[in-house]
Amino acid sequence: MATHALTTERAVARVARPFHTYEGAGFPVRRPFPTEDLPFVDPFLMIDQVGPIELAPGEAKGAPPHPHRGFETIQYVLDGDIANADSRGHRAVVRAGGVQWLTAGSGIVHEALPTPEFLASGGRQHMLQIWLNLPAHLKGVPPESQNAEAADLPVAVTPDGAALTVLAGTTHGVTGPFETRTPVLVAHGRLAPGTRAAFTVPAGHNAMVYVMRGEATVSGEHLPDGHLAVLARDGERFAVDAPDTAAEVLVLTGEPIGEPVARSGPFVMNTAAELREAERDFRQGLMGRMPA
Repeated sequence: MATHALTTERAVARVARPFHTYEGAGFPVRRPFPTEDLPFVDPFLMIDQVGPIELAPGEAKGAPPHPHRGFETIQYVLDGDIANADSRGHRAVVRAGGVQWLTAGSGIVHEALPTPEFLASGGRQHMLQIWLNLPAHLKGVPPESQNAEAADLPVAVTPDGAALTVLAGTTHGVTGPFETRTPVLVAHGRLAPGTRAAFTVPAGHNAMVYVMRGEATVSGEHLPDGHLAVLARDGERFAVDAPDTAAEVLVLTGEPIGEPVARSGPFVMNTAAELREAERDFRQGLMGRMPA
C-alpha cells in the first residue's frame, strides 16, 4: 500500500492568487507568496515576478542598498539587465537569461540596479526573485555570490515537447550549475500548446508550480496566469500541461527544513531574539558597508 501511494500523481493541495505590490525604488511586482494565508512553502520563502514590462528611457528602477541575513536570494533575469554589488566587494552584471544566487548567510548589504545603459535606453524588463531559506546551522555561513550566464544553464526537452531551463537540481537528465545548501529543484518551463512536462519528486519534499505567463494545467487543475499551485505530499510525480495556449512556468521542489521561521523585512531567522540581533548588527555596520 505504501509503495502504491508513492507512485501516484500528486494532487493540488491549494491554489494561491497573486497580489501586486512595489519593491525597491518602486518597481512593481506580482507575488503569489508570502501572504497571510501562505507565509512560505518550506524551504521557499518568496516568489516575486517583475514584469514583463516595456520601460521608456529613464523608467527602470532597482533596489538600492539593503541588508540580508539568514537565507538565499535567486535573481533570474529574463529580459533587461541588473548590476549587482555588495558589501563584500562582489560586482556582477546579470544579463538576459542569467542568474545571481546570493547566499546572505551571516549578513550582507546588497544592491541591484539597472545598468546605466539599460536605464538610458529603456526596453523590456522581466525577472524573478526567489527567496530560499537556510537551516539554523547554516544561517551563519560567510556570504557568497554565485553567477551564471544564460549559456551556463542547461536546457532539457521533455518527451512531450516542453523545454526546461534548469537553474538548480536535476530533472530530465540535466543538472543546474548552482551549488545548493538545501536539496531543491528550480526549473523554468516553456510549453507550447499541447505539450507536457512530467516531474518526479522525492517523497516528503514540497513542490509547487507558478504560472509566469499563459495558462497551464497541473495534476488536472487549471491554473490561470499568475497563479500558484502547491502540491500535496501524496505521491512522487506530477505533470504540467499546456492544453490550449502556450505557457511559461516556474517549477520549485525542495526538502522542508522544518524549523521555526522568524522574519522581518530582509532578515529571516529562527527566533525574534535573532531578528533583533540582526537588526542591531546591521545598524552597527557588522554586515559591511557598500563601497563609496
